[in-house]
Amino acid sequence: MDSRRPQMTLPTQTDGQVQSQDDVEEASPAEILGFPMTAASEYPDSSQTNRRPPRYKQRPYQIPTDYDTRLCAVCGEYVVTSGYITKAWSLRTGELLLNMVHHENVKATSLIFKPAARTEDEGKRIWIGTNIGEIYEVDIPTQSRIKTKVAHPRREIVRMFRYAAELWTLDDGGELHVWKPDHSGLPSLDSQCATFRVPRGHTLSVACGSQLWIATGKEIRVYSPGGRNDTEFQVLREPLFQSGTGDVTSGAMLSSNPDLVFFGHSDGKVSIYDRNDFSCKGVLSISLYKISSLVGVGDYLWAGFNTGMVYVYDTSTTPWRVKKDWEAHEKKQVCSIVADPSAVWKMDRLQVVTLGTDNMLRIWDGLLEEDWLESRMQEHDSEYCAFRELTAAVLTWNAGASKPHYLQQSREDETFFREYLSDGAPPDIFVFGFQELVDLEDKKVTAKSFFKSKKKESGEQEHMSHQYRAWRDYLTRSIEENMPTNQAYVLLHTASMVGLFTCIFVKTSERSRIKHVHTAEVKRGMGGLHGNKGALVLRVVLDDSSLCFVNCHLAAGQTQTIHRNNDVAAILETEALPPHPLSNGSIAQHSDVFASGGDGSMILDHEICILNGDLNYRIDTMGRDTVIKHVQQGNLSRLLERDQLLLSRKKNPGFRLRAFQENPITFAPTYKYNLHSDEYDNSEKRRAPAWCDRILYRGLGKVKMEEYRRWDLRVSDHRPVSGRLRCRVKSVDAGLREQVAEMVREEFEAVRARVGRAVQMGWLVDVVGMARREAERMAG
Repeated sequence: MDSRRPQMTLPTQTDGQVQSQDDVEEASPAEILGFPMTAASEYPDSSQTNRRPPRYKQRPYQIPTDYDTRLCAVCGEYVVTSGYITKAWSLRTGELLLNMVHHENVKATSLIFKPAARTEDEGKRIWIGTNIGEIYEVDIPTQSRIKTKVAHPRREIVRMFRYAAELWTLDDGGELHVWKPDHSGLPSLDSQCATFRVPRGHTLSVACGSQLWIATGKEIRVYSPGGRNDTEFQVLREPLFQSGTGDVTSGAMLSSNPDLVFFGHSDGKVSIYDRNDFSCKGVLSISLYKISSLVGVGDYLWAGFNTGMVYVYDTSTTPWRVKKDWEAHEKKQVCSIVADPSAVWKMDRLQVVTLGTDNMLRIWDGLLEEDWLESRMQEHDSEYCAFRELTAAVLTWNAGASKPHYLQQSREDETFFREYLSDGAPPDIFVFGFQELVDLEDKKVTAKSFFKSKKKESGEQEHMSHQYRAWRDYLTRSIEENMPTNQAYVLLHTASMVGLFTCIFVKTSERSRIKHVHTAEVKRGMGGLHGNKGALVLRVVLDDSSLCFVNCHLAAGQTQTIHRNNDVAAILETEALPPHPLSNGSIAQHSDVFASGGDGSMILDHEICILNGDLNYRIDTMGRDTVIKHVQQGNLSRLLERDQLLLSRKKNPGFRLRAFQENPITFAPTYKYNLHSDEYDNSEKRRAPAWCDRILYRGLGKVKMEEYRRWDLRVSDHRPVSGRLRCRVKSVDAGLREQVAEMVREEFEAVRARVGRAVQMGWLVDVVGMARREAERMAG
């Protein structure tokens, strides 16, 4: 068994919450819901995914079909779609080459390019299987139907495959015809055919060389259409089946690992089988959504989803890595992904075409050239960048509408900011992120902030502005009074939204190195209309590195985990910030500043992201008294097993905070306290303690948290949490960079040749039917 392959089976995902009686301790929610308490690394690692769509530099990028179609086939410069109409276009120009309307009530249900004697002629003719059992041979250049064959009378032809000199056609009644070659040695509809029976209910079929793998629901059967009789035809006596998986929806092979077959399932899982001994190598959960299409492209596995997203996975590592994810078809199902091996020798590229239910064809670079170049440049960054380290001190606090003078009510509270500011060496950056600086329970405040006049600020708004100014002035004065005189700081920026307030100070010596300061707000209250929940986002470019600070307040409530997860997704996926000025320049320059193929408009585009706030994640399936008992006993690990944020990381592969890191929590829950007390809430509501207040960070090899702790400040029902982070920023030498870029471009040409050869090998062996040794000689 290949030790690189994942060897786990992960059960069905759910975001449901399991509630319990107040003071009874139950099994962990993972155990209740059937989830093994396993590390998040068992899911694909999405921390370094690239969001840039892999478009070619030359057009066309997309082709509208202008009709409802679900069938797509690609060969070299030709792309064909079919349904009640068959159309063909040139992928070089986007020109419509064929527009053929079929007879009334005749619908194409399968599609394949006809093999040709000469390579340059392949792609000019297509075979179209119909819902009435006929196969049409159509010539694209002349826009004419050459031949009609009644192949499966009164049956729907659901799939057609080419293998070696044979054509395989399958109908919805379970009848498989194997058409023999003609006198020229090519598959032909004029030849005799052998007929075999398979079970009805076909949902998917994949040709794997001389084998045909057919799925009906959750079961997979393997056949050998080249067999001389039924015994040789049926490869396995019993179907393949993996418990805990949904219906099979898609299947694929990888040219880089030709011994494996991958199947996508309706519940977001992928099962992996060995073509030789038919053993299951693993079942992975890669999504909560149905995998609608799957295809192997060079070294990577591409998956399309009902959401319109396409993900690209590197399956050679454990866990798998998400190389890319982007919205290929806006909120519409990706119904087909087609990789075209013939384009390697016909067009000198490995092209991939997706068809969505938005009736758009989109053309993508299967080699992911820009991503490869960018990744390789990052590996060589020490050759053209100078690096230095900065420190950032981040404090997050839900202040509960506290004002600065409230701190004077007790000696401990009065000295808090002095103690915090003087704790450790002076950092280069101070980040203060407050939540609820105004009373969000005050219906007047929240209502007037929602319906406020754009022309004139209301009295309540003036009150809120006064709150922000009071804290800004207090923090400024505290820093001036408590930091060393030789360590001067300047206020970089403030931002506010209803109760959220961000205030950032930097050392005066760093201010001149900071440019492109931008802020944005993402509203999540009342369905995205109101700012009582949401995030403040602040972006800076320091030297040639991008940093993004995010201050969040997510949905409240014990049972609102899904709502909070949706808030996180909306905040991280919103293009809230203006694109960086380099976005109109070259990609090479652009990628010097940003990560993940972005232009700076999204949070995850930045090389270093620091996210803080009242995230409001609670402790599941455990009552207040039980939680307090564990806190008093110092048994925090038992509580952290049930922390909703950590559980979401473990059980939800699509959870957006999986892209962030958080240091181990070693302090007691920070919510909810009685005011001016060290006792947890004993009001009528008796809310259970929780780690609502968190600091997370992102930036592989660029940021590290050295301290993560809470503080005892009693004027709010939340305790403040702080983190000290060490950040690595860079300055780029443009001249050295160009030298390295030239070397990397040369390296990519070798990758292009290697992948192209592997793709050609796969086509010669699994489609043309050559022996591997002969194919190696042909592929050079």
